[in-house]
Amino acid sequence: MKRTFKLFITILFLFSLALPSKAQFQLPECKTYEFAKRDSALHLDVYKPENPRQDRAAVIALFGGGFFSGARNNREMKQVAQALLERGFTVISIDYRLGFQDKEMVASHSSLFKLTELFQYCIDIATEDCAAAVAWTCSNAGMLDIDPSRIILTGSSAGAVSVLQMDYCRANSLKQAAVLPEGWKPAAVIPYSGGIMCHKRDLKYKTAPAPTMLMHGKKDKIVNYKSFGLPLSSKLFGSKKINKAMNRQDIPHWFISFEDVGHEVAIWLPGSTDLFCSFVDMALAGRTTTLEADITDSDLKPAKWAQIGILQLYGGGGPRKR
Repeated sequence: MKRTFKLFITILFLFSLALPSKAQFQLPECKTYEFAKRDSALHLDVYKPENPRQDRAAVIALFGGGFFSGARNNREMKQVAQALLERGFTVISIDYRLGFQDKEMVASHSSLFKLTELFQYCIDIATEDCAAAVAWTCSNAGMLDIDPSRIILTGSSAGAVSVLQMDYCRANSLKQAAVLPEGWKPAAVIPYSGGIMCHKRDLKYKTAPAPTMLMHGKKDKIVNYKSFGLPLSSKLFGSKKINKAMNRQDIPHWFISFEDVGHEVAIWLPGSTDLFCSFVDMALAGRTTTLEADITDSDLKPAKWAQIGILQLYGGGGPRKR
């Protein structure tokens, strides 16, 4: 039976976003595997928890970096892995192609009017790589000792866009998700500052998406809280618009908004593992609920890098690293 709760509340979370010290930052040794071959090999790192969950759930995590930087084994991803390993998840951090490193493609789409086409390319190839990583993981679930029906997708910024886009493509039978095992569906999708690129005026799902928890800062202008795109072009629909689309189709989901911050939410996962686990546990139990909440976290401080706009980030001769 469908159960829906729509709550408009402000909650003070007391989780800390401070990066752990070296003494706290000890990860178990990971195993690295090649999961796809593009121009070069793509790899993923598998971290096994000391005390695994009985349900053998796994999290596939995608780094952020604006489709021009980032790495599966950078410090932020190790922090994410540590937080989830402590909760018993097997954590799989993956490579994906960074479209803005394709100099020929960037040079041919340097004008403002071609920017959305360039984003479409970047998102498409990242989505294909995410789907390939899922397919490899499902094929090797026995070796990894995980349940392929209990794979959660999460990501930060560009990684958040990629996991949302992959589930959108899966639900709409689009080619970017064609390599997924037939009938497979994520147990949950949890994006931090994500969006979905769509060439239609309204975002629609042909079949139901995975249980999804959207998290986004209202002041985010990098992955816009509402949408980004030129008139008559594809648009990157932010969490506000995705929430509206899911409500229109009566799709249960959680939508967590932050009143006073922007793209800082992209690095919030290690400070929100209780919320992460609560949503996952409900999704795995088959409980369908809708929650809309406004969040304030006293430890999530506004930062200069997170306040700039998307044109500032990608303008002036190419993407800027924070």
